[in-house]
Amino acid sequence: MTAAPDGLPPLAALETARLDWQRDDSGEAAPRSTAFDDVYFSRHDGRAETEHVFLGGNRLPERFRAWREARPFVVGETGFGTGLNMLCAWACFETHAPAGARLHLVSTERFPLTREDLARALAAWPDLAPRAATLVAQWPEPVAGVHRLWLDERVILDLHFGDAADRLALLDGRVDAWFLDGFAPAKNPEMWRPELFAAMAARSRPGATFATFTCAGVVKRGLAAAGFAWRKVPGFGRKREMLAGEIAAPPRDERRTRTPWFTPPAARPPRRVAVIGAGIAGASAAAALARRGIAVTLIDRFDRASLGETHLQGALYVKLAVDTNLQSRTYLAGLLHSRRWLERLDPEQRLWRPSGVLQLALSEKEQARQARFLANHPLPESVVRGLDAEAASAVAGIEVPGPALDYPCAAWVRPLSLCTRLAATQGVAFRQGEVTALERDADGWRLSLADGEVLRADQVVVAGASEAAGFAQSAALPLQPVRGQVSQLALPEGAPTLGRVVCAGGYVPPAADGVLNFGATFAPGETDPAAREADHAANLAELARGLPAFVEALRAAGADLSPARLTGRVGVRAASPDKSPYAGPLPDAEAWREDYAALARDATRVPDVTGRHHEGLWISAAHGSRGLASAPLCAELLASMICDEPLPLEQPLVDHLHPGRRLIRDLIQGKHDSASARGVGNGS
Repeated sequence: MTAAPDGLPPLAALETARLDWQRDDSGEAAPRSTAFDDVYFSRHDGRAETEHVFLGGNRLPERFRAWREARPFVVGETGFGTGLNMLCAWACFETHAPAGARLHLVSTERFPLTREDLARALAAWPDLAPRAATLVAQWPEPVAGVHRLWLDERVILDLHFGDAADRLALLDGRVDAWFLDGFAPAKNPEMWRPELFAAMAARSRPGATFATFTCAGVVKRGLAAAGFAWRKVPGFGRKREMLAGEIAAPPRDERRTRTPWFTPPAARPPRRVAVIGAGIAGASAAAALARRGIAVTLIDRFDRASLGETHLQGALYVKLAVDTNLQSRTYLAGLLHSRRWLERLDPEQRLWRPSGVLQLALSEKEQARQARFLANHPLPESVVRGLDAEAASAVAGIEVPGPALDYPCAAWVRPLSLCTRLAATQGVAFRQGEVTALERDADGWRLSLADGEVLRADQVVVAGASEAAGFAQSAALPLQPVRGQVSQLALPEGAPTLGRVVCAGGYVPPAADGVLNFGATFAPGETDPAAREADHAANLAELARGLPAFVEALRAAGADLSPARLTGRVGVRAASPDKSPYAGPLPDAEAWREDYAALARDATRVPDVTGRHHEGLWISAAHGSRGLASAPLCAELLASMICDEPLPLEQPLVDHLHPGRRLIRDLIQGKHDSASARGVGNGS
């Protein structure tokens, strides 16, 4: 698999592990890799070996008992395999760590097991069954990238699917203890190469330890060259010796030399955070922070619980580019993340339905685009697949006029109910009001409300829509309001139903509670909150263009499709000029313009100056119409930044979302006028 210039692999399915089941000395079957001719573990004593080599070699029981940091203890691993090592680390943590401690597991895997093989392999350890079931239930699709799993309220697992050295080179985070695992160096020399040890060293905290089962010379030389001190210690069973050690002074992370402005501010885990905006961006951020034990005040002009559901439905889906770019990578990661997040948040599916999404190709141009996309991105069919008109009609439950891309893992969501559920997370206190100003002082942040009240917080997350740029500190952000109107039709008895959310120029989910939602209009720069009959007519025309057979069936069932009889809801979203969200620390715009002014003269002359940010001020905004796919992942990104955790995205994607990216672009292009700064009048 060839990496792109940004270091990221193509969007494609990974090859899963090829196994047979070999009986060990006990007569029990254990998984063996046919590609590497090596076993994952001995069914007879595999767990005992894990506990001796990796837990004991890193002194985890005593380190867990002594852990008092606000941030989580981070374990990194170079070969996830069956997950036995990670499950044992989790069990050890629960046994020894104090109640307030948290654990963050990071593991790479080039050939992930199938869900069925994973469940069979872990069945060897009945006492791990509840933990194994949690892992298997969230097991991600075999797609290269970072997949965040919530093992319990105190334990996160980030699976980095892909080559170990490549994945660790992209990791944004630092590790306290390494499990240097994988198939034996003689059988898998490609993994045990200098780049792996260098990446481990660069992602280590000072004093980080490691342990490995092997004493191979290539491993000792690689570790020493990267800065690790190693020593031989007693091995397990028939292996007389193994290696353990530590790195006292990890090397400097050189990745920021070309983009010093994206260097994150020092993490200072707070006690109190105020989140401004209780839509999907703010509510998911508030819930993510509260799960980490932080007291959150969630502030919004509206009490969303009092608005009622209004039968509103949102679509969880993405539209990926033909040629892979950072935006597509981010949105695909967000789609897969949101699906796992919803399954864990609401397993009863009261707030959402795993309906899948059909993306219609209504023109020859779109059909050609979709064909090129499928040729460029052989993703698992459980993620996206191409369907001809007949197959698309079968899954839609109604005749569709042409081929389509089908996203089986997509869904529809009740957005107001979802936000209300998130706002009710333990540790989140809702406060209705409008924040008019933010001011930093020695004790943190002062938030002035329109009614004269002043709230205090250690840190602040700005998560409104177009109003997110309404503060002095965020005014330089290019944000454009986009008005959208959804139409709603109460269905008569016997009306046809859809089996998928169907998207083309608009979208229409399967009806919920007897009401059909469809739309939405797209009006950049408009903010009028009143519903318009003309917009209902436009939504009806788009519905008829995409699903003419469905519209005829609705009429035949007695549905009144006159625009004047429709109800609806208007929302004003916010979009960035490049249509990607902003998620990260808020830059000090004036300081950036001063520090990086030289870029306007020569973009290759990068000043060796770390980017200055407003201390303790963060933003999650510009999610536009794809907020259900982007906001939950951005919430985890912010929470991880704030709490000094490994991040749930590769570093190039983290930089792609940085709120200061447009400032740098405008400096390089010599754009300093207010229209450029605000993203107005540029057609984007």
